[in-house]
Amino acid sequence: MSAYLPTFLPPSLVGGFFLGLSLIMAIGAQNAFVLRQGLRQQHVFWICLTCAGSDALLIVAGVLGFGSLALAVPWFETVMRLGGAAFLLWYGARSLRSAWAGGAQLDSSSDGTAPQAALLPVLATVLALTWLNPHVYLDTVVLLGSISAHYPQPLIFALGAVLASFTFFFSLGYGAKVLAPLFAKPRAWQVLDALVGLTMWIIAAKLIWM
Repeated sequence: MSAYLPTFLPPSLVGGFFLGLSLIMAIGAQNAFVLRQGLRQQHVFWICLTCAGSDALLIVAGVLGFGSLALAVPWFETVMRLGGAAFLLWYGARSLRSAWAGGAQLDSSSDGTAPQAALLPVLATVLALTWLNPHVYLDTVVLLGSISAHYPQPLIFALGAVLASFTFFFSLGYGAKVLAPLFAKPRAWQVLDALVGLTMWIIAAKLIWM
């Protein structure tokens, strides 16, 4: 089967796809937010597009050599790390407060759906979760950028990683509908909010003490 792989799927494309997928599949603040919004079925398309589009910009930047620029600025990683930690602590506290309050914030309309949040604040949150995370620069820009140089077609490698990002985020956002019946109960939302909050705080602690 591998003998036919170069003909139908360039090795650079396959390598970029699976490496990109492995880097974004880990549970993190951004993925937790996408899952939560997918369960609420609110602005799913725009959230997934924002996450995948941001990844695409960072991947291309890394492949084009901008990862070396981040390494050349000593204070860049520290500023992004502490800024990201501060944001995650705030967002985690908000999620834990929602968990403590129960289903109060999920007061439903007559059709049983959660009230619709405004698009711009939601996108601002997902952008902050994406761009204030220093790991996104270390993994997506520096790591992917350096590994792409070992492939014969770096831009094809970047395309594979971009396809992985779009595949993952849209699958996570829209696939969350499968779990929607479970989250018809306020208790399930409490558990999810608690897990999201704890995840944010754990990641923030790692950023502070790393």
